[in-house]
Amino acid sequence: MGWRAAATLLILLGCCTCFPSHSLSYFYLQVPESSQGLPQVFSKAYLDHQPIARHDSLTRRTVLLVPWMEEVEKEDPNDWNREMETLQTTEQVFQDELEHVQKLYQQNGGLHTWQAILGCELREDGSKRGYWDYGYEGKDFISFNKETLRWVAAQPQAEKVKEKWDDDLVRSERNQVFLEETCIERLQKYLSHRKEALQRTEPPVGKVTHKAVSDNVEALICQVYGFYPKEISATWRRDGEVCKYETFHRNVAPNSDGTYYVWLSIEIDPKERDLFRCHLEHDSLQEPLVLAWKEEMARRRLVLVGTILVVLLGLLMILLLLTWYRRRPKSSVGNI
Repeated sequence: MGWRAAATLLILLGCCTCFPSHSLSYFYLQVPESSQGLPQVFSKAYLDHQPIARHDSLTRRTVLLVPWMEEVEKEDPNDWNREMETLQTTEQVFQDELEHVQKLYQQNGGLHTWQAILGCELREDGSKRGYWDYGYEGKDFISFNKETLRWVAAQPQAEKVKEKWDDDLVRSERNQVFLEETCIERLQKYLSHRKEALQRTEPPVGKVTHKAVSDNVEALICQVYGFYPKEISATWRRDGEVCKYETFHRNVAPNSDGTYYVWLSIEIDPKERDLFRCHLEHDSLQEPLVLAWKEEMARRRLVLVGTILVVLLGLLMILLLLTWYRRRPKSSVGNI
């Protein structure tokens, strides 16, 4: 897996229909100088593409992003401390690696980025996969093949790095152990602690909005949020027929509370608006949830906004009258 492909996987977070597998990934980013309060080394851990922890060299502390990770820390403090030490050691390793790469590029200072993504995947059929990829300036640079214990250069400038790292057999064996054993063990441990959360279901909540694209075209947008687990079937349908090729999907993404959200849109003729429905199927639903754009609801919103504006205008007029009343000249007693 190339670095850009792996990073895109974490950012875009899958699609509306996902295969049953579990993964643990670590994403690292380093810049040579800490500027404007930004961390020099930043790392984030993902379980099934859900952020679970982050660490940076500026604060030198790890922040847990999901409540159940606190139980992981409490269960085995010694093992947790070893994990934290690994994160801190990685900071220094990253600094050394970036300096070496900059020498190859003959770069002295400036803002340059050094990225890595590593992790493992446990599939439903029991098969395992591991990856350890580096990127430089946002482009694939070099990746590790855990089967051959060799590095694969993605560009000519990485050949010298490949030669040096291929000679470091201790490092390669350590990487292999991490990907095939340590990472898988952590993945299984994290999944065990998240078991209760995995068993829960949260039903999706959705709404349909629309916006004009041109005089004769408008976009219907179906926004779906608050559902768990991640797997969901979301489609636009015209008279019950799935509009597969006309639909634009945003990939399923996580919320901060552990649930997920997704949205999909379709461009239509405004005259046919009433024929379209957003069709949702999810484990938490006994029957599909069907959503349509409701003109009445839109009118109510306009009425509500208009009412609020009238009230605000009335309050403003009262305030102006009170101000005028207080500032007007007062009659003296002698003039009575």
